[in-house]
Formats: sequence, C-alpha cells, structure tokens
Amino acid sequence: MKTTFANVDAYLANLAEDRRIAIEAVRATIRKSAPKGIEEGIQYGMISYYVPHSLYPSGYHCDPKEPLPFLSLASQKSHMAIYMFCLYLHSDWKDQFVAEYLASPEHIASGRKLDMGASCVRFKKIEDLPLRVISQAIKRIKLKDFMAIYESSIGPRNAQKRKK
Repeated sequence: MKTTFANVDAYLANLAEDRRIAIEAVRATIRKSAPKGIEEGIQYGMISYYVPHSLYPSGYHCDPKEPLPFLSLASQKSHMAIYMFCLYLHSDWKDQFVAEYLASPEHIASGRKLDMGASCVRFKKIEDLPLRVISQAIKRIKLKDFMAIYESSIGPRNAQKRKK
C-alpha cells in the first residue's frame, strides 16, 4: 500500500473494499463527534484529525510544522487502527474509554480482548468496534481542555522554546 497520499479521498481509494467500508464508518463517526475546529487531512501517512495552526500556532512539539494531532485512522498491513492521541494525554479520559469499551455489547459479543496500545485501538472487523463508545469518548473532549492538557504534558521548558 502506498504510504503517502495527497488527500483523504486518495487514501480511501487505495484501500480494498472491505477496509474502505470499515474506515469510512469510523471516519463518519469521528467527523460527527470531533470538537469544532478540528480539521481532517493526511498526517504521517494516515487520515488524521488535528488542531490547525490557526488555532494552535505552535504546532506539534515533535515537528512544529505539523498541526497538533488529535486522532488518526489507518489501515495497516494486518489490522486497522484508530490512534487516539486525544486520550493518551489524560489518564482519566483513557480509563473511562477503556471501561466503556470493555462493557460495550460489540466488545462482549466479539469475544476478543481489547487490542490497545498507548493510544491506538487495533481492530480487524468494524463489527467488533463499538463506534458509540468511540463517539462518546471524542465528544467528551473539549478542544480548549485538549490544548491545555497538551501544553502541560510537554512541560514548560518545551512550551517556552516553541513560543520564541
């Protein structure tokens, strides 16, 4: 699979039909749930949702030319994944998401364990992914809170360097 795409439509067009259908379903959930101000595009080779420089001029501390990531969606070689950076920054947000995910009918019916890394939730079939839980987790996060928590997570030293 090509790793760099000009836009989201090109990314989706490159997917096998079953993967495209699954990714489009998650994408629709994200677009309905994301805070006002979040933009969609391609970032790091994935469909991404980010805080644009117009709202957060400093950009991502790892690469200030990049807008601040909020979450991403990707079709990988052996799975699909939603990268929820927005949850990674705040343990209470992540803990609540995990509890709701584990209690969801989709998860219980799948019989699978939650395949989650630090911020990514991996899945093979859209039927196993509780889109309602994903939506609720995203809707709970207010953009101003996300940016404030991000600022505090990178530390005052990094934040000062970036403002110069």
